[in-house]
Amino acid sequence: MKQAMPDTTTDRAMEAGREDHVDRLRGQWARELPDIDTEPMAVFGRAKRLSNLLAPSIEETFAGFGLDRGEFDVIATLRRSGPPYQLTPTEMYTTLMLSSGGLTHRLDRLEKAGLIERRKSTLDGRSVVVCLMPAGIELAEKAFRQDMKSELSFLQGLTPEERDNLAALLKKLVLDIEARA
Repeated sequence: MKQAMPDTTTDRAMEAGREDHVDRLRGQWARELPDIDTEPMAVFGRAKRLSNLLAPSIEETFAGFGLDRGEFDVIATLRRSGPPYQLTPTEMYTTLMLSSGGLTHRLDRLEKAGLIERRKSTLDGRSVVVCLMPAGIELAEKAFRQDMKSELSFLQGLTPEERDNLAALLKKLVLDIEARA
């Protein structure tokens, strides 16, 4: 049987007298299956936990602008693409990692709201481009500003140096995993 690795993350949390949800889960697994190393949960479990904890706040932010998260993703993708704020549906669903059907449903809602417009491509009359309208540009910017302000509030428990270190480590991990995919 594989020997369980020392749990330095949990040890540090215990030393500070504080346990989080992931510490409790790891403790349960250590009791039930002590031969399994749960170190990955210390990182990936916490990443998932963070995502779950932040999701309601993010959804609430976008709902305040009459959008759901998916609709915001569409107008934000168009806005950050730069002038003339237009992309083909294929470029969009590839960037957003959606099916074409899922994108079409979002585009229909956004077009009805006057935030985007689908036009024939000037390069290829058989294809369409999705254009962000002035109201969509304004809404994307306002919603994004509010979202960043809200998300920044969740980082206040870390110093600027800790935030930089955490961001650098997460980037390193993402790049490594992407290189293997």
